[in-house]
Amino acid sequence: MNKKWAVKRLTVNLTTEEMKKLENYCALTGRPATDVIRELLRTLEVENSENSEIGTADSRITVGSGSKSQ
Repeated sequence: MNKKWAVKRLTVNLTTEEMKKLENYCALTGRPATDVIRELLRTLEVENSENSEIGTADSRITVGSGSKSQ
């Protein structure tokens, strides 16, 4: 495992449909699910750019146009 990425571990619960979609995409592109998910996260627009810096501890970031988390 590349230690550069060994900062946090995340478990995500997906529906069967979501998992199939991810598996199909990974099979088509030859990319691992971790890379696909990481790339998708990088494309998210974050409302509070101050908290989006790498290394910000315990920050709460609202993604999208919904209400802000507190």
